[in-house]
Amino acid sequence: MPESSSGPASASAPVPVDRAELRTTVIMTVLTVVAGAVDAITFLTMGHVFAALETGNVLFLTFALAGSGPVSVVRPAVALVTFAFGVGTAAYGIRALLARGRRWFPAALATEGVLLAVAGTQSLLRRGTGPSAHGPDLVALALVALAMGVRSAVVLRVAVPGMPTLLLQMSLVQLVADVATAPRVPDGEQGRLRRLARTRLTATIGGMFVGGTLGTLAARWGTGCAFLAVAAVVMALALSGVHDGPLRRRPPAPPPS
Repeated sequence: MPESSSGPASASAPVPVDRAELRTTVIMTVLTVVAGAVDAITFLTMGHVFAALETGNVLFLTFALAGSGPVSVVRPAVALVTFAFGVGTAAYGIRALLARGRRWFPAALATEGVLLAVAGTQSLLRRGTGPSAHGPDLVALALVALAMGVRSAVVLRVAVPGMPTLLLQMSLVQLVADVATAPRVPDGEQGRLRRLARTRLTATIGGMFVGGTLGTLAARWGTGCAFLAVAAVVMALALSGVHDGPLRRRPPAPPPS
């Protein structure tokens, strides 16, 4: 292969990250912030239950079944069942839209936004601006968990490496392990992919933290108002069109550590 006219030094120059990949990272970071906010609102105002973090619900269910403290059996069970139903129905719907060549990503986001909006309206009508912790609305909880199940099917289909949007444990593990084993990022294409991977892992961790903080602050408005605010963010993203280009193709996988 002939050498580039710019000399061998150009081969080792850092390769800039593609703009579409950066947009994908921003979109998935926003969705991570939303998930963190949803779980903070749900946990703080609906009786110590999660809508997205199903690991927590499984543990709450085991605590309740073992009789350890005043932990509800019903709330985590409702969240688990409706979350699973959301995953299954969304996966089927996405596959059907793909088979017809339809734009499935904004449709799935809009579905999530509508479910969150209905849950917020339900809570607002039943509880006003107060929390639901002392008498949680199971219908609203089911709707929010259903929305997060839809989200899970979406991120599974998009498959952006290091950005599951609903949890951060593996992102944290991957980031720490990658930095520990290869602290220096190489130049060239491999370095570009590694920088992108680390950016996405860091964005997932930071996005969940920011979302949890914002959700905690929003919980002071009451369950209904808080979920309506989150729904507005999701609907705005669904209608914005910013996701059309970046998410049409599968993002590159990070290089092996």
